[in-house]
Amino acid sequence: MVTLAVDCMGGDHGPSITLPACRQFLDQHPRAHLLLVGLPEALTAFSHPRARLVAASEVVEMDDPVEMALRRKKDSSMRIAIEQVRDGAAQVAVSAGNTGALMAIARYVLKTMDGIDRPAIAGQMPNVKGAGTTMLDLGANVDSTPEHLLQFALMGSALVSVLSGIENPSVGLLNIGEEAIKGGETIKKSAELLRSAANAGDLNFYGNVEGNDIFKGTTDIVVCDGFVGNVALKASEGLAAMVGQFLKNSFSRNIFTKMAGLIAYPALTGFKKLVDHRRHNGAALLGLRGLVFKSHGSADSLAFLVALSRAYDAADHDLLARVQSQLAHAAPLLANSKTLQSSN
Repeated sequence: MVTLAVDCMGGDHGPSITLPACRQFLDQHPRAHLLLVGLPEALTAFSHPRARLVAASEVVEMDDPVEMALRRKKDSSMRIAIEQVRDGAAQVAVSAGNTGALMAIARYVLKTMDGIDRPAIAGQMPNVKGAGTTMLDLGANVDSTPEHLLQFALMGSALVSVLSGIENPSVGLLNIGEEAIKGGETIKKSAELLRSAANAGDLNFYGNVEGNDIFKGTTDIVVCDGFVGNVALKASEGLAAMVGQFLKNSFSRNIFTKMAGLIAYPALTGFKKLVDHRRHNGAALLGLRGLVFKSHGSADSLAFLVALSRAYDAADHDLLARVQSQLAHAAPLLANSKTLQSSN
């Protein structure tokens, strides 16, 4: 059995979305067990032989400051779900709640792995190949050093190996051009470290990639700092929303736009499905001594189901051990990079 601790109160919609998704998830995964964490009065209507309710008295709201969530709401559903992982009651925690609060609480409760300075958020972006491009960091760190980007690349490689079955996934470094001379000093130094890691057999470094390569699927993984990653994520979500709105508007105007909409409808609906972020939902918080997955806050039941399934697969295939193994193999390079950083 694989046990997931679910923060049922998190996200924009809470139990009205998380509970239906949990029921469907249990139907699809006969080896799964769920710990449903939340306010008792909100969860008592849910009953399943492979689910158990875990009471919480507080909820981290989507607009709560990180300090409040971490220091004042110590009995929140988010925190208790993560504590289930720390205590060994669950292999992974899943929440659609406040991203900043989730990262802060997870880091405080679980601590970071040896060799990792900062955890990163790794999620999938749609690409034309349909499989999705794994990208990190998506918003946890806005001022990453070359050493951090190396750590992200190593952890992302472990994630893709486990969830996609690609033994030696390719890693691209996001830049303003493919040429080695492009980018600032941080990017150039990052490329040097990633090339050194590739030469040592620690990862499969492709080289620099540009923004359009994310959606082409040029590499399996794209590494960048959290500021750039989050901008790319929001831009991609905006594109998907724009396509959806265009489809809606195509049938609400005059006869000519309706006819044009009918002609374009098959191609547009196919494109909408391709860029549908719900089908790529579920970002991993990598670098912690326990597994935590973040669902989009506005997720519907389908999206939250996808996040649960990704978290299940990560736990079932022992992602944590794979990340630790990847870091252990690269330990000499990581230690040397830190030495060089401190000397500078």
